[in-house]
Amino acid sequence: MWLLPPEAIRTVTRLEFLSREQMVGTLTGRHRSPNKGYSSEFAQHRPYVRGDDLRQLDWRAYARNDRYYVKEFMEETNLRATILLDASGSMDYTGDQACEVDGKRLSKFQFAQRMSAMLAYLFLGQQDGVSLVSFDSKVRKYLPARSQGKQLRRILSHIHELTPGGETEISEIFHEVAERIPPRGLVIVISDLFDDPDEMVKALHHFRYRNHELVIFHVMAEEEISFPLSGFLRFEDLEGISSELPIDPNSLRVQYIEQVKKFVTQLEKDCGKMKAEYVPVNTKEDIHQVLVDYMERRNRR
Repeated sequence: MWLLPPEAIRTVTRLEFLSREQMVGTLTGRHRSPNKGYSSEFAQHRPYVRGDDLRQLDWRAYARNDRYYVKEFMEETNLRATILLDASGSMDYTGDQACEVDGKRLSKFQFAQRMSAMLAYLFLGQQDGVSLVSFDSKVRKYLPARSQGKQLRRILSHIHELTPGGETEISEIFHEVAERIPPRGLVIVISDLFDDPDEMVKALHHFRYRNHELVIFHVMAEEEISFPLSGFLRFEDLEGISSELPIDPNSLRVQYIEQVKKFVTQLEKDCGKMKAEYVPVNTKEDIHQVLVDYMERRNRR
């Protein structure tokens, strides 16, 4: 399947995603949990209570304080990741500078499809649970989190059959999904984020309120960023409005670029305030390298 060709699998198998925040899962894994257990990472001391395992007594603490203390360790758990894939009409745009796969340039949606597939493969390879939510003006599909191998087939099958269409209702969708999925997980958004920025940020706060770690992949084409168009052109709305607008790009370039920079800068600032990772993605970049570079930056931090 074109979503996970051999080169994509080779890239993903070299990567590892560790949560920065405490997760709540059902299996023993590699991510920190708010629960206390008996892993190798020390968490705290607590006073001994009759019935506690005597093997966990800290005799050095007893020698210093003449009191019995039990050592507690941070339990490790599996991660539950929810991937939100934007399937709205605006994602159907294919720029002239977009990266190519098998000789064909990828639209923003196709770029997001492959990124979703690679991330699902990565998490399931770590025995983490993965959920997928596709949306436009409503939730198109919700696949609850599973960690079994069959989940990858379900996700790839749905992504493969999915076609972009409809307007974007990001803020409403985010509020709905935040209430629908269990708290304290990882939420990954893959979208061009074309919606009211203030309402969208409020909706992202809903995920943080539910104790989710939040990663935002903001997918845009080079033309949407630098607006390198010239000549008198007709612009078509991709989200359902059957009309075209004749425009001279030269007359709008400066103002357009200023507005885009303002939008991106404010979004990145708001994500920083809520401790969400904002990751700008340009579809002209190699998709495998995008994930490799992101993981390297994440690990360095």
